[in-house]
Amino acid sequence: MSASPNTLAGAPRLRRSLTLWDLILYGVIVIQPVAPMSVFGVLSDRGHGHVVTTLLIAMVAMLFTAVSYGRMARAYPSAGSAFTYVGQEINPALGYVTGWSMVMDYMLNPMICIVWCSQQAHVFAPGIPYWGWAFFFGAIFTFLNIQGIKTSARVNTALAAAMGAVVAVFFMVAFRYLMGHPHDGASFFTRPFYDPQLWNSKDVLAATSIAVLGYIGFDGISTLSEEAENPRRNILLATVLTCFVIGILSALEVYAAQLVWPASEPFPNTDTAFTFVAGRSWKPMFAILGFTLLVANFGSGMGAQIGAARLLYGMGRSKALPQSFFGVVDPKRHVPRNNVLFVGVIALAGALLVSVGLFSYGLGAEMLNFGALISFMGVNMAAFVRYHVREGQHGALPPLLLTGIVIALVLWPSSNWMMLAAAGVALAILAVWTPPLAGFTICSFLWKNLSWKAWLVGSIWMAAGIAFGAWKTKGFRGDLVNFDLPAEE
Repeated sequence: MSASPNTLAGAPRLRRSLTLWDLILYGVIVIQPVAPMSVFGVLSDRGHGHVVTTLLIAMVAMLFTAVSYGRMARAYPSAGSAFTYVGQEINPALGYVTGWSMVMDYMLNPMICIVWCSQQAHVFAPGIPYWGWAFFFGAIFTFLNIQGIKTSARVNTALAAAMGAVVAVFFMVAFRYLMGHPHDGASFFTRPFYDPQLWNSKDVLAATSIAVLGYIGFDGISTLSEEAENPRRNILLATVLTCFVIGILSALEVYAAQLVWPASEPFPNTDTAFTFVAGRSWKPMFAILGFTLLVANFGSGMGAQIGAARLLYGMGRSKALPQSFFGVVDPKRHVPRNNVLFVGVIALAGALLVSVGLFSYGLGAEMLNFGALISFMGVNMAAFVRYHVREGQHGALPPLLLTGIVIALVLWPSSNWMMLAAAGVALAILAVWTPPLAGFTICSFLWKNLSWKAWLVGSIWMAAGIAFGAWKTKGFRGDLVNFDLPAEE
């Protein structure tokens, strides 16, 4: 398996012009300053109001994973994808499995964006049914992407600045609302972190598994390795700092929202809950924030669809998928048209299942995270193999034993605080000794706590991919994973 497609000598190369600040800004734009707002209602419902706690726990897991991504970018500064790292460092077949899990992410992202946009548009214009909006957004995503539409960095930056301004306004109106309404003392301000009447460890961990969605996209920074100045240093710093900045900003946003709308009060619509919080803070904010989130999810949906199409094209080009369909580019528009149409149909079909109660934004988020967490676990393990097994940093066996102890303590059928404290101490030691295994342990635990529906559908998806790969290569004995995301094209 090679880290990138064949490169001709003397061919034009990407220009190294992105500074550390450029990389951080890119990461913030990809994740979005309003990232936790779309999933706020789902997290609040699943975690009984402990949205701040779930986002902070998820941030810790993502910080460890970000370090692993950055360190692997040092080893492979010309490529930036999880399946490349896993395939190179561990096993090509496991690299393929990781790539297949990434396809699940990329396919589900436009689907849940259609769901959210359709739900919000239906709130604004209830005369048009949800399924009508779903057809509209699914069709316009596909149409624009077939045209080869490209969003420039300046447009992305302007959009991020506009979203940042809306977030700032929300903070101001939320503060004004809280100052104008009485509360019941100091405990009012600590309940978003811990409410003894609503706390349930299992449900909070299940919500944390969904909270990872608020950080999806930070790994995209590694795809800019060939365009970054000093990539061996800046990719690592930018990835970690982006996770930290988004994590703190997200925690502040949902903390204010939970103070305005306590967990004891149900939302009119869970999927679009944050817009109702904004409307309570200041009535015009309902429309302002709703429109902002609609635009943000519209942009994310379009970007996710073309990203999925490009990933499928990369796999088709390498014959990991049928090349005659997935590995071709439209000669006029220079886009993988078949893949755009394929993703569009799948995304629309999934969004329409909401109408009959077989699908929801929350389930889609969990299914997306099912694949994402597999990728994150793979990157953490690849970093461990490279730096702690092959290069022998700090040794390999003691960290593996410590990881086993942490997993055993965490999975032990008991909510005893002493057991949880022991697991926390063991995890802290592991974090100092071997950060990749700490990231792997946390991600695996979050993965385990996804709902049974996400596990069922995710397992079917992974089984289908593994079966196809095994059939195509006669038991993975052939070369199936010599492909790379064409992000630098």
